[in-house]
Amino acid sequence: MSRPFLLVGLTGGIATGKSTVAKMLRELGCVIIDADVLAREVVEPREPAYEDIVAAFGSDVIQANGSLDRKRLGAIVFADAARRKRLEAMTHPRIRERFARRLQELTEQGFAGLVFFDAAVMIESGNYRNMDRLVVVATDEATQRERLQGRDGIGADEAARRMASQMPVAEKAKLADHVIDNSVDRAATERQVRRVHEALLAELRARQGAPAR
Repeated sequence: MSRPFLLVGLTGGIATGKSTVAKMLRELGCVIIDADVLAREVVEPREPAYEDIVAAFGSDVIQANGSLDRKRLGAIVFADAARRKRLEAMTHPRIRERFARRLQELTEQGFAGLVFFDAAVMIESGNYRNMDRLVVVATDEATQRERLQGRDGIGADEAARRMASQMPVAEKAKLADHVIDNSVDRAATERQVRRVHEALLAELRARQGAPAR
């Protein structure tokens, strides 16, 4: 293994609780690379992706302070698959570049633990194939829809439309090495997170030639 750490993809559906799981993993000492953070960085003013987006979507997606109105842009692309793909073509290559730089930094630092790449569309983009292992955070559709409505203050129809824009969570789970069911309470989710964490650590130690604890 060329990297001293285990690179694990962390994904799920919208409002399945992926951020909650990421927070638990961070508390266990894992490094979390958040695709949303990278996505915000690449669309900051004066970044190449920012200029591309303004040219493609117009000044309506710019806030008064000059920054990108991500909420407005999101509403546009959620409603139009072709425009969403166009946006992804502008941002994804730049996100991948930043991601690669972060992995290189961790390698140079000699980090030898678990690194999770937290990304919502990892499977849809095909990037999950570049991970050592894949963890999917799942809920049933009714819970997912209810949480999405409560989180974003939207109606049932809008929630259903946003969910339909992504691959169904059940399909993502079929590709996972580990599935964390976040349908019930936080304590149950935390127990699953700890089990997955231990399993991945054991695998990393085996790869490194160290005895499992």
